[in-house]
Amino acid sequence: MGSEQVEMGKRLPQDNAGHAHITTPNTHMLDSVNTHTLGWLSAPPNACCFCWCCCCSCSCLTVRPSKNERIPERTSEKQTESEVEEVRGPTLEDVRSWSQTFEQLIKSPHGRASFRQFLKTEFSEENLLFWLACEELRKETNRTAVEQTVKQIYEDYISILSPREVSLDSRVREVINKNMLEPTSHTFDDAQQQIYTLMQRDSYPRYISSSLYTDLLKSLEEPQPPNES
Repeated sequence: MGSEQVEMGKRLPQDNAGHAHITTPNTHMLDSVNTHTLGWLSAPPNACCFCWCCCCSCSCLTVRPSKNERIPERTSEKQTESEVEEVRGPTLEDVRSWSQTFEQLIKSPHGRASFRQFLKTEFSEENLLFWLACEELRKETNRTAVEQTVKQIYEDYISILSPREVSLDSRVREVINKNMLEPTSHTFDDAQQQIYTLMQRDSYPRYISSSLYTDLLKSLEEPQPPNES
């Protein structure tokens, strides 16, 4: 290659001033070049790899956020709404409804939280925790998860070795022992009903009469308007 370039340099025509003059290649020389190669060489710097036109409407040149970039925004919005809901707390109407029936109390997240706080003072929090665990178990459909959850609930609330053992009669315990042979999402239905009745008849009336509930009720009551003279 070096000798060819030197030889070509020697044959370059010169003008009257003695400067070398480079002539334009013939058209037939350009035709022999691979058109694909020319495409690469002549492509605009911002063109995509599949479009070699200069049209600005090419969809490849438009930058769009990916799905992964948009998902966190939606998740963040949902978390914010949930946090606002928790910060708001129960309304006066909510708290008043708790005194109507035990069902109204236990189906309310804020009601359960307040009732659980009361049960702690009576050292019977495990009753509510067992009832809630059974509620979650009844929603489970995966067989493996059901078996694992049944075993965990038994160890936490049924076993006599557990510090959080709930109070159940011998009949219900016998039913549980039979159900444990083939665990299902309804293994503890009888036990859950018995604990529900226990809380409804025993703990619930004391909670409604407790200072914890009455103080919460008073804190939400609107002040009476002043009497007009």
